[in-house]
Parts: sequence; C-alpha cells; structure tokens
Amino acid sequence: MLNAVNTPPDGIQPSPNPSKRARRVEPVLMDTKELAAMLNMSASWVYREAAKLGLKGYKLGKGRNAKVMYRKTEVHKWLEQQKIH
Repeated sequence: MLNAVNTPPDGIQPSPNPSKRARRVEPVLMDTKELAAMLNMSASWVYREAAKLGLKGYKLGKGRNAKVMYRKTEVHKWLEQQKIH
C-alpha cells in the first residue's frame, strides 16, 4: 500500500539519481531559417542582405553542405541597434 507522503505529485516518478537529471542546454546559435522567421523575412533575403546590414554569420562546414549560423546574442544586439529612437 502506498503512503500519500511517498507518492510523487501527478504520478511523476522521481529520478533514481537526482544529480544525473537531464539538463536542457539553450542553443547559442540559430540557423538562417530561424533568423528569417524571427525577422519575418525570407531565408534568401537573410543570405543576401544580412551581412550588408552588419549582421555577421558563422560558416560551419565547407562547400555545398556549409551551414551559416548566427549567434542569438549578436542578433538581439543588432536588432537593438536598428531601433528608431
């Protein structure tokens, strides 16, 4: 018989080892599609115009499979600079 004191809330079972719980790591980079969605622009616009406007990307990989990523902190800083006062 289970004691009400020992029953976890909502039927969630406690982790056998609390120190090894999975920790969610917040991503530091965003890809071009994510940036385009954030800016409400197309991915082709981001590839064509972002660097011209001062938003620099990081190229990861080589050739056709290279991926351009953007640091979230730099994107937010860049957006703050675009404010019209």
